[in-house]
Amino acid sequence: MGTVLGEMRNVPWHELQHAYGSASQVPGMLSRIAWGDGPTAEDALSDLGQWIAAPAVFDATVAAVPFLWELAATETVKDRAGVLELLAAILASGHDLHPEWARAAHDAVVAGRPTAARLAADASSPQTQTHAHARAQAQAQKQAVRDAAVRLLAAIDGHTCAACPPRTV
Repeated sequence: MGTVLGEMRNVPWHELQHAYGSASQVPGMLSRIAWGDGPTAEDALSDLGQWIAAPAVFDATVAAVPFLWELAATETVKDRAGVLELLAAILASGHDLHPEWARAAHDAVVAGRPTAARLAADASSPQTQTHAHARAQAQAQKQAVRDAAVRLLAAIDGHTCAACPPRTV
Protein backbone atom coordinates (compact mmCIF):
# COMPACT_ATOMS: atom_id res chain seq x y z
CA MET A 1 0.00 0.00 0.00
CA GLY A 2 1.22 3.50 -0.78
CA THR A 3 0.83 6.68 1.18
CA VAL A 4 -2.36 7.03 3.18
CA LEU A 5 -4.90 8.88 1.01
CA GLY A 6 -2.42 8.92 -1.89
CA GLU A 7 -5.13 8.24 -4.47
CA MET A 8 -7.30 11.10 -3.22
CA ARG A 9 -5.72 13.46 -5.73
CA ASN A 10 -7.23 11.41 -8.57
CA VAL A 11 -10.81 12.27 -7.58
CA PRO A 12 -12.39 15.34 -9.26
CA TRP A 13 -13.74 16.64 -5.93
CA HIS A 14 -14.64 20.05 -7.39
CA GLU A 15 -17.16 18.30 -9.67
CA LEU A 16 -18.88 16.50 -6.77
CA GLN A 17 -21.44 17.77 -4.28
CA HIS A 18 -22.04 17.39 -0.56
CA ALA A 19 -24.88 18.76 1.57
CA TYR A 20 -23.63 22.34 1.36
CA GLY A 21 -22.28 22.54 -2.18
CA SER A 22 -18.96 21.73 -3.82
CA ALA A 23 -16.99 18.85 -2.33
CA SER A 24 -13.66 20.55 -3.00
CA GLN A 25 -12.98 20.74 0.75
CA VAL A 26 -13.56 17.03 1.41
CA PRO A 27 -9.87 16.10 0.83
CA GLY A 28 -8.85 18.56 3.53
CA MET A 29 -11.29 16.99 5.97
CA LEU A 30 -10.05 13.50 5.15
CA SER A 31 -6.47 14.70 5.68
CA ARG A 32 -7.36 16.20 9.07
CA ILE A 33 -8.86 12.85 10.06
CA ALA A 34 -5.73 11.04 8.86
CA TRP A 35 -3.07 13.21 10.44
CA GLY A 36 -4.78 15.47 12.97
CA ASP A 37 -4.54 15.14 16.71
CA GLY A 38 -7.55 13.75 18.59
CA PRO A 39 -9.66 16.93 18.76
CA THR A 40 -8.79 17.94 15.18
CA ALA A 41 -9.74 14.51 13.84
CA GLU A 42 -13.00 14.49 15.83
CA ASP A 43 -13.98 17.94 14.53
CA ALA A 44 -13.18 16.90 10.96
CA LEU A 45 -15.21 13.70 11.34
CA SER A 46 -18.16 15.68 12.67
CA ASP A 47 -17.99 18.20 9.82
CA LEU A 48 -17.54 15.49 7.20
CA GLY A 49 -20.51 13.57 8.61
CA GLN A 50 -22.70 16.64 8.21
CA TRP A 51 -21.46 17.10 4.65
CA ILE A 52 -21.70 13.55 3.30
CA ALA A 53 -23.95 11.50 5.58
CA ALA A 54 -26.54 13.44 7.50
CA PRO A 55 -29.30 13.69 6.61
CA ALA A 56 -28.52 12.37 3.14
CA VAL A 57 -25.72 10.93 1.02
CA PHE A 58 -24.31 12.61 -2.07
CA ASP A 59 -22.00 11.80 -4.97
CA ALA A 60 -19.13 13.04 -2.80
CA THR A 61 -20.10 10.37 -0.27
CA VAL A 62 -19.51 7.66 -2.85
CA ALA A 63 -16.04 9.06 -3.60
CA ALA A 64 -15.14 9.45 0.09
CA VAL A 65 -16.09 5.97 1.33
CA PRO A 66 -13.00 4.11 0.03
CA PHE A 67 -10.81 6.69 1.78
CA LEU A 68 -12.81 6.28 4.98
CA TRP A 69 -12.15 2.52 4.81
CA GLU A 70 -8.46 3.28 4.32
CA LEU A 71 -8.49 5.53 7.39
CA ALA A 72 -10.34 2.93 9.47
CA ALA A 73 -7.60 0.42 8.65
CA THR A 74 -4.70 2.78 9.42
CA GLU A 75 -3.51 2.36 12.99
CA THR A 76 -2.09 5.88 13.28
CA VAL A 77 -5.51 7.49 12.73
CA LYS A 78 -6.63 8.89 16.08
CA ASP A 79 -10.38 8.16 15.84
CA ARG A 80 -10.77 4.97 13.85
CA ALA A 81 -13.92 4.12 15.83
CA GLY A 82 -15.38 7.45 14.72
CA VAL A 83 -14.54 6.65 11.11
CA LEU A 84 -16.38 3.32 11.44
CA GLU A 85 -19.35 5.13 12.98
CA LEU A 86 -19.40 7.53 10.02
CA LEU A 87 -19.43 4.55 7.65
CA ALA A 88 -22.42 3.16 9.58
CA ALA A 89 -24.17 6.54 9.30
CA ILE A 90 -23.59 6.52 5.54
CA LEU A 91 -25.09 3.03 5.33
CA ALA A 92 -28.16 4.27 7.22
CA SER A 93 -28.63 7.37 5.04
CA GLY A 94 -30.24 7.74 1.64
CA HIS A 95 -31.21 10.42 -0.85
CA ASP A 96 -34.81 10.72 -2.03
CA LEU A 97 -33.98 12.54 -5.26
CA HIS A 98 -30.89 10.50 -6.10
CA PRO A 99 -31.36 6.88 -5.01
CA GLU A 100 -28.42 5.95 -7.26
CA TRP A 101 -26.15 7.91 -4.89
CA ALA A 102 -27.57 6.00 -1.93
CA ARG A 103 -27.07 2.66 -3.61
CA ALA A 104 -23.53 3.49 -4.71
CA ALA A 105 -22.64 4.79 -1.23
CA HIS A 106 -24.13 1.71 0.42
CA ASP A 107 -22.31 -0.58 -2.03
CA ALA A 108 -19.04 1.20 -1.19
CA VAL A 109 -19.62 0.68 2.53
CA VAL A 110 -20.52 -2.98 2.00
CA ALA A 111 -17.38 -3.46 -0.13
CA GLY A 112 -15.31 -2.72 2.97
CA ARG A 113 -16.87 -5.55 4.97
CA PRO A 114 -13.59 -7.58 5.03
CA THR A 115 -11.86 -4.63 6.68
CA ALA A 116 -14.62 -4.36 9.29
CA ALA A 117 -14.37 -8.09 9.97
CA ARG A 118 -10.61 -7.81 10.48
CA LEU A 119 -11.03 -4.82 12.79
CA ALA A 120 -13.74 -6.61 14.77
CA ALA A 121 -11.40 -9.56 15.28
CA ASP A 122 -8.37 -7.52 16.32
CA ALA A 123 -8.27 -3.75 16.15
CA SER A 124 -4.47 -3.46 15.85
CA SER A 125 -1.18 -5.18 16.39
CA PRO A 126 0.03 -5.68 19.98
CA GLN A 127 1.32 -2.53 21.66
CA THR A 128 4.77 -2.43 23.20
CA GLN A 129 4.18 0.55 25.45
CA THR A 130 5.56 0.28 28.94
CA HIS A 131 3.66 3.05 30.71
CA ALA A 132 0.51 1.68 32.35
CA HIS A 133 -1.66 4.68 31.46
CA ALA A 134 -0.60 4.62 27.80
CA ARG A 135 -1.21 0.87 27.69
CA ALA A 136 -4.69 1.27 29.18
CA GLN A 137 -5.49 4.07 26.74
CA ALA A 138 -4.34 1.95 23.78
CA GLN A 139 -6.47 -0.97 25.00
CA ALA A 140 -9.51 1.30 25.32
CA GLN A 141 -8.98 2.60 21.78
CA LYS A 142 -8.61 -0.94 20.43
CA GLN A 143 -11.81 -1.94 22.19
CA ALA A 144 -13.67 1.09 20.79
CA VAL A 145 -12.54 0.13 17.27
CA ARG A 146 -13.60 -3.50 17.83
CA ASP A 147 -17.00 -2.44 19.15
CA ALA A 148 -17.62 -0.01 16.28
CA ALA A 149 -16.53 -2.64 13.76
CA VAL A 150 -18.90 -5.22 15.27
CA ARG A 151 -21.80 -2.74 15.08
CA LEU A 152 -20.91 -1.88 11.48
CA LEU A 153 -20.74 -5.56 10.53
CA ALA A 154 -24.21 -6.07 11.96
CA ALA A 155 -25.49 -3.05 10.04
CA ILE A 156 -23.91 -4.30 6.81
CA ASP A 157 -25.26 -7.81 7.24
CA GLY A 158 -28.75 -6.56 8.07
CA HIS A 159 -28.87 -3.70 5.59
CA THR A 160 -32.05 -3.23 3.61
CA CYS A 161 -33.35 -0.08 1.98
CA ALA A 162 -35.42 0.97 -1.00
CA ALA A 163 -32.33 1.94 -3.01
CA CYS A 164 -30.49 -1.37 -2.59
CA PRO A 165 -31.41 -4.81 -3.88
CA PRO A 166 -31.56 -7.63 -1.31
CA ARG A 167 -28.09 -8.88 -0.47
CA THR A 168 -26.89 -12.40 0.10
CA VAL A 169 -24.21 -12.77 2.76
